[in-house]
Amino acid sequence: MQVHPVLIAGQWRESAAQGTFQAEDPAEQRTIDDLYPMSSWADADAALAAAAAAADEMRLLEPARIAAFLEAYAARIEARKSELVEMANRETALPKSPRLADNELPRTSNQLRLAAAAAREGSWALPTIDTNLDIRSLHAAIGPVCIFGPNNFPLAFNAISGGDFAAAVAAGNPVIALGHPCHPNTTRLLAEEASAAACQTGMPAAAVQLLYRLSYADGERLVADPRIAAVAYTGGRASGLKLKTCADRVGKPIYLELSSINPVVILPGALAERSAKIADEFTTSCLSGTGQFCTNPGFLLLLRGPLTDAFITAVVERFRSAPVGTLLSRGVCESLARGVASLRSAGAELLVGDADGGGRGYSRSNTLLRATGDAFLRSPADMQSEAFGNASLIVVADDIAQAARVLRHFEGNLTGTIYSESRGGEETEYAAIAAQLRPRVGRLLDDKMPTGVAVSTAMNHGGPYPATGHPGFTSVGIPASLRRFSMLQCFDNVRQSRLPAALRDRNPGGGTWRLVDGQWTTGDVKPRNS
Repeated sequence: MQVHPVLIAGQWRESAAQGTFQAEDPAEQRTIDDLYPMSSWADADAALAAAAAAADEMRLLEPARIAAFLEAYAARIEARKSELVEMANRETALPKSPRLADNELPRTSNQLRLAAAAAREGSWALPTIDTNLDIRSLHAAIGPVCIFGPNNFPLAFNAISGGDFAAAVAAGNPVIALGHPCHPNTTRLLAEEASAAACQTGMPAAAVQLLYRLSYADGERLVADPRIAAVAYTGGRASGLKLKTCADRVGKPIYLELSSINPVVILPGALAERSAKIADEFTTSCLSGTGQFCTNPGFLLLLRGPLTDAFITAVVERFRSAPVGTLLSRGVCESLARGVASLRSAGAELLVGDADGGGRGYSRSNTLLRATGDAFLRSPADMQSEAFGNASLIVVADDIAQAARVLRHFEGNLTGTIYSESRGGEETEYAAIAAQLRPRVGRLLDDKMPTGVAVSTAMNHGGPYPATGHPGFTSVGIPASLRRFSMLQCFDNVRQSRLPAALRDRNPGGGTWRLVDGQWTTGDVKPRNS
């Protein structure tokens, strides 16, 4: 059986492999025939050399060229929609429609186009000009970026098509993508279109490169290599922290998305008003995509009382009667079982589920657990064990003061949600909860479950550790996401002809927002002697 090639320096070439691997169809629990290489360091070294050369070329490119590439790539993805959806479904068991065809693939092409628009317009770089001292600065490309993609979004977060990829390229950097072993066929199809789009638009040959898999040691070596300027990683905490250690050792920026249980707090007034509606919303949010969203609500905090007891009973019934979905892989299935076992060992009581099977292929029954506020406070770290999948923990606090103490022990999360009475009767209780939740989450929601992550300029898909490796950045939200893959460049008394176009007195496109002497403007800079 032939081993698929890797993409290095614009060419599909035979890998210097030290082994092979195959993806698995999680619904059929059957290995997919295609063989993919586990590259040796020789492949990584060749990609690094090519990326370093491409970075020099890309620094000289007009933003319009980079934008044209991203737009061409988006169009090519859409033209190959049916094949991409079919393959992604086979490798992940995520539904073809609406999940892949109607939501994730359009999101993928849309964010590529948004990144293209940001590159062309230029304001993302925050051009800043001090005419009195003739000092000027802007954000510019940092150099080759290595991206590790996750298993749960084979298109919209893929290392070679997702948000990190779009942001890195839009900022002017070449990308070395590390495909996820759960969906190499989908990644290959995307890489074929990325490579074709690069050729079509005259991009450097190594602007986009793909390695499917490296050993752990070579992955860490790649991250630490001086030819890599920045790293983005989405995945498990243990592996991400190993890469962070390597990057930190050499002083390199690395942007991590690691783990999050996304606490949801429901106050009694909300239950009195609309308990059944919230039960539906919570169940849907927990079980959509078999719970395999990074913003899946894995922790529900309630206050003790008869309304809470009735609500929990209603949610248990919904979990019991809801269909059981397929998990992404054998590994996810095993990890979910371990996560639930950890919660039970910490003192959580099983309400429903925690059994193998129930759905097609790799699956575990919809699982709900319950613990008291006292039990949580005895073992707060263990009670925050992530059970990635169709499972959630309900903690019932004695009162609002204990609920606030529970939240005070929380690690960083991507999201936090508060449901309260719609007529404004719980402002004091809301304030007590928000005071603890707000500094511990990247995105705070009111009366809305957290599983949707809109591609919006205002979106923060980030948060304090361990949700991410740095609380000041977002992986979703253009143009802010581009600045992760940039360096701040300052020019002091540099002649006009030698400045980047965005820092010259004349606004290059006429629409770039620049901070000139403390004022945002799209106008030209008046000459200093005028």
